[in-house]
Amino acid sequence: MATATDQVVGFGLVAFSLVLFVYYTLWIIVLPFIDSDHGLHGWFLPREYAVIIPVVAGLLLLLFIGVFIMVVTWKSRKTTKKTD
Repeated sequence: MATATDQVVGFGLVAFSLVLFVYYTLWIIVLPFIDSDHGLHGWFLPREYAVIIPVVAGLLLLLFIGVFIMVVTWKSRKTTKKTD
């Protein structure tokens, strides 16, 4: 069973993901149909960032995955050398 801390952390992650999804959806789908002089545009970043931020996040994710695989491979190769 999950502890209360696990449940709170899980709820926080789900809530954060939901807020991020709603923000990004409004930013990309709804905002282009609203006049540019409307006050709602002040809550959102410029639209260029709608492409830049996910691309940078994806590249960082690929970088971290690559580094993780490299470290695991390197450590497993070290342990097999010791056993030989």
